Amino acid sequence: MSQNIYDNQAFFDGYAQLPRSQFGLEGAPEWAAIQAMLPDLTGKRVIDLGCGYGWFCRAARAAGAAEVTGVDLSEKMLARARELTHDSGIRYQTGDLGNLTLPSQAYDLVYSSLTLHYLPDLAPLLATIFQALQPGGWLVFTTEHPIYTCPVRQGWLTDGEGQRSWAVNNYQHEGQRISNWLADGVIKYHRTLGTTLNALMAAGFTLRCVNEWGPDAEQIASTPALAEEAERPMMVLISAQR
Repeated sequence: MSQNIYDNQAFFDGYAQLPRSQFGLEGAPEWAAIQAMLPDLTGKRVIDLGCGYGWFCRAARAAGAAEVTGVDLSEKMLARARELTHDSGIRYQTGDLGNLTLPSQAYDLVYSSLTLHYLPDLAPLLATIFQALQPGGWLVFTTEHPIYTCPVRQGWLTDGEGQRSWAVNNYQHEGQRISNWLADGVIKYHRTLGTTLNALMAAGFTLRCVNEWGPDAEQIASTPALAEEAERPMMVLISAQR
């Protein structure tokens, strides 16, 4: 079973303070870029893997999706999602993405935000997603960028002149990383960008867009704390099609 860090009370409480938890998709600076990658959702069947508070589930319904399923391992996250949702077209269920099963050709869009870096191996999930999509269906997901995940000790380095640089080491050494973000002992997995893209193609997907996301000048002007995100990509946004 995958690590269920979001049911750790300290982690859950810390996560609740993040802008993306308090303000939803509008609090996620990469949201506009994700929207540009999404297909028309009118009448579509959608599933969100690692749905958290259910922000995307509700947005998909507002965009016209016929039915939306949210899957998460965390009971605390699902409880919060249910509190925030008043829509019979959305259902939530507990699921471990490490051994998930999905019905064949049941969805038009599979979406996942900042979740897949918790999995040691993408191949089984990608195979499950591929068969669960209608022909022509879409997979749109975000994951932590390998430049961000690669250091054994993630963090900034400052030189004698005060210039900050992100530590990039062990890039080719794929595998488990331990992060002490919000709580100690958070298990994540580093894989190169090539490994992720090749896994998608090996599963049968056609790549449509790869965005090594960073904030634009307007976002930095309105939220100066985002400036450091322009120094190194923290996440990568990917869309692919069956």
